[in-house]
Amino acid sequence: MSTFERIKKLFIENFEFDGEKLTPETTLESLGLDSLDKIDFIFALETEFDIRIEPSEIKTDTIRQIIESIDKMAAEQKTAAAAAQKK
Repeated sequence: MSTFERIKKLFIENFEFDGEKLTPETTLESLGLDSLDKIDFIFALETEFDIRIEPSEIKTDTIRQIIESIDKMAAEQKTAAAAAQKK
């Protein structure tokens, strides 16, 4: 399952959005999410992707920005974990 599909699934599960309306270009503002919703969603992303997210480090204007941020963080944290295991 791609990062987009996993994020889309989280939006559907957490906010009951119509999955057909969610595209990479969809803005969170257009979905009506407030700051508390965004924080809750970040927690859901952490659980789904098994990563640690600093809210200040993730861009959340569009779903595409979330995908790019998650992919970058996951790769960085995986590399860091692998390097730590070699020591």
